[in-house]
Amino acid sequence: MSKSEKKEEEKSLSENEDVKPKDKAKDLKESSEEKLKSVEEKLLRTLAEMENQRRRFEKERQEAFEFGGFNFARESLSLLDNIDRATTSFKNDGILKNNKDFNKIIDGIEIVKKDLISIFKKNNIEVIECLNKKFDPNFHQAMLEIEDDEKEPGTVVQEIQKGYMMKDRLLRPSMVGVTKKKQQKTEKNPNDDQKTNKK
Repeated sequence: MSKSEKKEEEKSLSENEDVKPKDKAKDLKESSEEKLKSVEEKLLRTLAEMENQRRRFEKERQEAFEFGGFNFARESLSLLDNIDRATTSFKNDGILKNNKDFNKIIDGIEIVKKDLISIFKKNNIEVIECLNKKFDPNFHQAMLEIEDDEKEPGTVVQEIQKGYMMKDRLLRPSMVGVTKKKQQKTEKNPNDDQKTNKK
């Protein structure tokens, strides 16, 4: 083999070697671009999750601030109910009515009731007005039906226990009596009873 042939062979080998590293570089470039894309996608997903979590946390924090005393407020309603019951029972007791300090006692209880109501109002707790309104299962709980042809069926005519709202949430539904149409009683014919007995 002559020197020229050796040089040509070396040249062709070096050309082949040059092609291989270029392919490798191309493959490396493509794989690094794919890795970069997958990392970008993961980063975008993580950022979206973090933003969603931040929004959820902010919403929960706001609700905790607005409705943190929700359970306490619901339990406190029984105080108001008991004050009303006490006042009613005192007023119906004949022996207590004859007491010279009866009016002072009632006035003291009424002052406590007014203070409690003002505390509720400051905390956005309002009474649900329900009398003579259409029954709404979102705010009312029907305890009994009252036959009445004068009012439209489903009208609230009696309030057994007051209901309350705290901002836009139901704290306690109103327990109510609702109207229904009077049932028409058909007059029985004595002959009908005899026919039934014969069968």
